[in-house]
Amino acid sequence: MAQFFNMPQLGSTMEEGTILKWHKQEGDALRAGETMLEIETDKASMDVESPLDGILHKILAAEDSVILIRQPIAILGGAGESIEALLAEIGAGGSVGAAVESLPVAAAAPLSAATVPAAGTVSSEAGKVFISPRARRLADDRGVAVALLAGRGSGPEGRVVERDVEAFAAGLKAQPAALAASEATDRAAPRTTPLAARIAGDLGIDLSDLTMGLPGSRVRREDVLRHAEGVRPVAESAPLAAPKSMETAPDRTVLAFGGMRKRIADNVVKSAFSAPHVTLTLEVDMTASADLRTRLIPEIEKTYGSRLSFTDLLVKASARALEEHPLLNASLVGNEVHLFAAKNIGVAVALAEGLIVPVVKRAEQKSLGAISAELKQLVERSRTGKFTPDDLSGGTFTITNLGGFGIEVFNPIIVTGQSAILGVGRIADKPVVVNKEVVIRSIMNLCLSFDHRILDGAPAARFLQRLKELLENPLLILI
Repeated sequence: MAQFFNMPQLGSTMEEGTILKWHKQEGDALRAGETMLEIETDKASMDVESPLDGILHKILAAEDSVILIRQPIAILGGAGESIEALLAEIGAGGSVGAAVESLPVAAAAPLSAATVPAAGTVSSEAGKVFISPRARRLADDRGVAVALLAGRGSGPEGRVVERDVEAFAAGLKAQPAALAASEATDRAAPRTTPLAARIAGDLGIDLSDLTMGLPGSRVRREDVLRHAEGVRPVAESAPLAAPKSMETAPDRTVLAFGGMRKRIADNVVKSAFSAPHVTLTLEVDMTASADLRTRLIPEIEKTYGSRLSFTDLLVKASARALEEHPLLNASLVGNEVHLFAAKNIGVAVALAEGLIVPVVKRAEQKSLGAISAELKQLVERSRTGKFTPDDLSGGTFTITNLGGFGIEVFNPIIVTGQSAILGVGRIADKPVVVNKEVVIRSIMNLCLSFDHRILDGAPAARFLQRLKELLENPLLILI
């Protein structure tokens, strides 16, 4: 029987995905487990396999489309099966273009009249309407002006959610005058892609401030970022032309800016604009850690099949320090700071095309040997492109190590959704004063960037001091 194939959720934090490439075309035969398409999430690009043996009857979402999770992107089934009923279900009338425009938003929960929030029960700040990206998309589809939803939010902190839009849209059907006002206001309000709405929410940008050049134009991610930088948004229908020198100059090579590089760019811009970064640096004497590592290498190799690295020691020490300083293992969600019980340590891995951050889950519960073996496998899967969505999800704190490149001090950018990131410099033999004598020690710099909205310099400094103490007395890590 023919069936919809929906945008899969490749990781717990994924809300939407970009279709990079269809490896199968309409009419092609499918085999279960065979790669059908490639999807890009906010973390990585991944191959998606066919769930069945059959035929790819219809592609509903073209390449480069950004689709919310659980929305249909294709129709699969057996040879000779009819798909007209499925197309009719989404109002496509047999047209692929119409199917894409008609992709249904996830249904809102049923709402009785008794649960509909009364207008004015929650005030909006400075005339702004705080609305979730999915609710905004639903309002767009229902023809409801976002401005008319002010004071009707029943979500956290008065945020407008999908059920509020559904309730208001139902009420408009019986109120022609209100509907007319909604349509008039909607013509002035910009239509917005889900990704643009999410970024605008994270950056605190009121989308009503974004006026596009032509009626019906749609606010996209680039427009929001330009607005955040103080640059006037450009209408979608009139993109900026590349300078002539870019087109004709023989003295340069122009590289496409997309894929992983663009995803990294989007993430760091989002973090830099939303989180006020402060970076603290502290020197650590790694002599004792180096001695302990040398002694443990043979035993860990024999037991776990992995060679203990300084990064392994840093993961374990960081997890231990985070147990005592929970604000460094946190996330700002709306007006709440969420402190995570699990210390899920992400470790940045450099690839030829960019950066990827696999995550050691619950590092505080694992031995040094177990961390070393797990991190070795994560890095191997990352470098060979065989990582899974779970490998990259759930991080609560990140370590990025540039010591192998000879870097001593740098300012790492916080991973979006986390409160801090630890930058690690090279270990170098340097003369230091110990007990009034000059001796040679293995010195390393720790560079901690933290989100100043969540914590101040003093608690961040205390975390660094504790981490220094653990690395200079590494037997404490093993207790």
